[in-house]
Amino acid sequence: MIKRLLEDKIHGLLFGGKAIILMGARQTGKTTLLKVIAGDKEQVFWLNADEPEVRTIFENVGSSRLKLMFAGKKMVVIDEAQRIQDIGMKLKLITDQIPEIQVVASGSSAFELANKINEPLTGRKIELKLFPLSFKEMVDHHGWLEEKQLLSQRMIYGYYPEVVSKPEQARSILIEITESYLFKDLFSYEGIHKPGKLMKLLQALAFQIGKEVSYYELSRLAELDKETVEKYIGLLERSYILLRLPAFSRNHRKELKRGRKIYFIDNGIRNALLSNFAPLELRQDVGELWENFLVVERLKVLHYNEIWANMYFWRTQDQQEIDYIEERDGVLYAFEFKWNPKANYRFSASFTKTYPNHQLSVIHQDNVEDFLLLKE
Repeated sequence: MIKRLLEDKIHGLLFGGKAIILMGARQTGKTTLLKVIAGDKEQVFWLNADEPEVRTIFENVGSSRLKLMFAGKKMVVIDEAQRIQDIGMKLKLITDQIPEIQVVASGSSAFELANKINEPLTGRKIELKLFPLSFKEMVDHHGWLEEKQLLSQRMIYGYYPEVVSKPEQARSILIEITESYLFKDLFSYEGIHKPGKLMKLLQALAFQIGKEVSYYELSRLAELDKETVEKYIGLLERSYILLRLPAFSRNHRKELKRGRKIYFIDNGIRNALLSNFAPLELRQDVGELWENFLVVERLKVLHYNEIWANMYFWRTQDQQEIDYIEERDGVLYAFEFKWNPKANYRFSASFTKTYPNHQLSVIHQDNVEDFLLLKE
């Protein structure tokens, strides 16, 4: 069992008078984590809202019936809670009327669950996000040296829990996740009318990681209008499949002000969309895979450690660029990503002159732990 970084945090939040909401993409290990948190099964009322019978239980339910249903239990766990109609009001009812019971709910369709709980549960909930496994979690599991030796594999197959635990089946697992699970909620969402074109959009994005993307160009490739492309990308980001980085701009006249880069939350999903699991030595996109891997792993570091930072990239009209910038407490931390430790790189003089209050670092495979284990 690989211990998740959220495990201790959730234990510390239990019985604090608020509902705990765990969100993340399908197959990232939410159910497994909830089973660990639940512990003593005799004290837990477990409900899987993917089952029609469970959804029926909550139809026209009142506090008296809920108290009877949960009698003798200390915790109620509702898995895939977004499937329950008016789930926010139901969670509010339990939290308000049965305060001695801890409510924990999970949802894979983040945009649906968030929309249904925000208003009813204002001030009554704590939201947490669970991503695929992280570099830090795997270092804690089997050591720093072994995980560094697996970097090439992680760049190809990613960190989905089942992929990590069954590496010999990694390809088939990723294809199954991509085809059967990951976009299930998106395809059933009322605004997704053209799933085939959504897949075309995702494949177009998979070819452009690390590059500034144009919604107009994406609309042409996916045969969708520009507004639909923007809408789909927003939904994909809210459901923890994509990550958008905006361009950093303050006062340099040549800076790009409206650009964006788009990354995949997991390298394995990106490669599955392209049906390309070739080893690194046979690939032309090693730099792009390394950049995607590092940006997303850094996102996990920031989230799990509650470090509040703005994430950007930087580029000018004359093609000077920096891969990744963090803005924390008024200080800029600029990073360039190079897979090869011997690669030469000089930071843009334009950037260093314009932003004197900065820290510069080149991250490569020999010093990656400085970036992903908070050793700046």
